[in-house]
Amino acid sequence: MTRILLVNRFAPPDPSPTARLLGDLAAHLAAAGHPVTVLAGRLRYDDPKARPAATEIRRGVRIRRLPTTRFGRRRLLGRAADYASFYAAAFVAMLTELRPSDVLVVKTDPPLLCLSAALAARLRAARLVTWNQDLFPEAAEALGLRWAGGPIGRALRRLRNRALCRAESNVVLSPAMARHLEAEGIPRERLAVIPNWPDEAVRPLPATANPLRRRLGFGEDRVIGYSGNLGRAHLADAVTRLVLDTAELPGLRWLFTGGGAGMEPLRREVERRRLANVTFLPYQPRERLAESLSVPDLHLVSQDPACEGLLLPSKLYGVMAAGRPVLFLGAKEGEIARYIRRWGIGCCLDVARPESWRAELQRILRDRGELARMGERAHRICAHRFAPEHALARWEELLAGRPAAARTTEAELVA
Repeated sequence: MTRILLVNRFAPPDPSPTARLLGDLAAHLAAAGHPVTVLAGRLRYDDPKARPAATEIRRGVRIRRLPTTRFGRRRLLGRAADYASFYAAAFVAMLTELRPSDVLVVKTDPPLLCLSAALAARLRAARLVTWNQDLFPEAAEALGLRWAGGPIGRALRRLRNRALCRAESNVVLSPAMARHLEAEGIPRERLAVIPNWPDEAVRPLPATANPLRRRLGFGEDRVIGYSGNLGRAHLADAVTRLVLDTAELPGLRWLFTGGGAGMEPLRREVERRRLANVTFLPYQPRERLAESLSVPDLHLVSQDPACEGLLLPSKLYGVMAAGRPVLFLGAKEGEIARYIRRWGIGCCLDVARPESWRAELQRILRDRGELARMGERAHRICAHRFAPEHALARWEELLAGRPAAARTTEAELVA
């Protein structure tokens, strides 16, 4: 069996989506008989003061957490220090862990981890696979960081592209991301589209059978939810405007579960205006995700149009698995909007016409029957196209050296 080393800044049981996905893949590979080790930082996504165990065995996977700084995500300099310390610790650990013909799988937290991974793989004659949750520095440039579009950004992009060309395979989440990298000069045969997947524990729960909804006291009100990180790429200002423009609608509740840079400003504005129908919850543990994702009648998913083809919000899969329709705020003709219209699993708000949001939302919420039907379709589509076993089987093919069998085509996604 092949020895496999996976590297990401967070590892299970951390609540971050990257940790959950990595944990699922690692456990699946371990169950198939592969010796699997995970290298991660000794910190938590939602609490930089927490100090997880340095080593542990979880679901048959050896997890080794490396000593790094723990400033957290609130300040740019602190985050940069956390990144730098992880780069250094992870590079040394990769050199000590890898043997010839091992498989090294690296994610994109921290960004550009592929640079040191490519060097480590070359020095140890290991096979390199990159798992790209987003494309950096392009995403940084799209979000307005000017340095990312200047000489520094261009140099980083060239280095990134060189590392990806050296990798055996580069996994991306969508056909649009694959097209972007191909345009950057990455050979098509080294690219594989393998979508993310929902937590296997997430399933539809009727409102009447959901203890969390009862505890929150939402009753017969219609609930719009947002779950996960509300960050720079998620149109935090537009989401705040949408909430404030609709908060006074009768019988409507907003539920925000998670964190991120945009969550605190939204919370402060809600408190300043004393809006009683907006509720905030922290990240929920894995065993409560089915309850948490089934509380809303409709889930908001947002993405800055500038980030089209550079990332894909992983919260989409959990929403669909919970059997809930999607309210998308982002590029009207973008990838997610096309999928929503093609599958009939939700509605799209035109990010360029905020004056239309309130009336459109009222129209959407008026028909409870159609909301339920869209949710049922979302659940069926998710089970058919994004079930964990489908993606994990593709990963097995890829790591076995059969990349052609692992690729997902755009036709398969939208058929």
